[in-house]
Amino acid sequence: MSEANREWVITEYSGMSGLELRAYTPQQAGPGEVRLKTEAFALNWGDMDLMQGRYSFNFSRLPARIGCEAVGIVDQVGDGVTGIELGERYCTLPYFYDMKGVSGDTVIIDARYLTKAPEGLSAVEAGSVWMQYMTAYYPIAELAGAAPGVNILVTAATSTAGYSALQIGRIKGANMIGTSRFDYNCEYLMQGGASHVYVGTGEGLPEALKEFTDGAGVYAVFDSIGAGMIAQYSKALAKDAQIFTYGTLDEKLPELPMMELYQANATFKPYSLFNYIEDADWQKKGLDFVYGALASGQIRPNVDKVFDMEEFKEAWQYLRAPRKNHGKVMIKVGD
Repeated sequence: MSEANREWVITEYSGMSGLELRAYTPQQAGPGEVRLKTEAFALNWGDMDLMQGRYSFNFSRLPARIGCEAVGIVDQVGDGVTGIELGERYCTLPYFYDMKGVSGDTVIIDARYLTKAPEGLSAVEAGSVWMQYMTAYYPIAELAGAAPGVNILVTAATSTAGYSALQIGRIKGANMIGTSRFDYNCEYLMQGGASHVYVGTGEGLPEALKEFTDGAGVYAVFDSIGAGMIAQYSKALAKDAQIFTYGTLDEKLPELPMMELYQANATFKPYSLFNYIEDADWQKKGLDFVYGALASGQIRPNVDKVFDMEEFKEAWQYLRAPRKNHGKVMIKVGD
């Protein structure tokens, strides 16, 4: 296949088996849109859920591109677009991207969902930060109000969004508690911002949370697992606790432990970053935080491994397999 004008699409909702690399003819940017010459794009767990037909939306038709986190050089600006510079590097912000996926040599996107690549970062680094840090920012900093004395639980904390939540909580001074299935992840999570780490799959979790919070319980939970642990951590919720669920790594929707939620007057909130990106005021808050934290050195990109465009399936296999390395998995497009 020619090196130019390639795109990965899904042809059916069957996971990696539905992926196909094909040639295409680049479209022109329409009114309000911008076209990027793609330099790199990221893999995210939500993309796999979408590939399997169990995400918060499906595509309006198939085949369709996958992915919503990319970086590239602006090579075309549509009518009505202002403030976007031709020839400059921009990153896409994750949003409900029906038929506008980023897994191709060019990307067309609504100009509202572009942001200038942070200074001093490579293309791959610049394209790796937005999903993880923006996903974590709103529940941790804005909704849970991370601050000294606030106890926050982060499940599957070695995930990129989970680790970002620990970092943001540390910046805000909160008591951050991370979970992992493996002891060897403890040091990594403590370096990221965890005050405490629980190791296991739920056994003994309520007692551990009470110990980590001096009996107060957790005020917020940032949970990407799904059904796995909610019946356990719900026993250690503080009054008026908030549960933010944003994924189903165990591929099962949670069954709510209603008695514990009643007793704690807790709120269970299905959370999607996309809703905050679509709101201009919320979007600005998240962008201001990420740019500021990058500039001050409080956060930095963490890229685990970079694959070539032809290796998209191999990249997914790597991401899904148990690994001791952590960070973003990226696809490099072109030279």
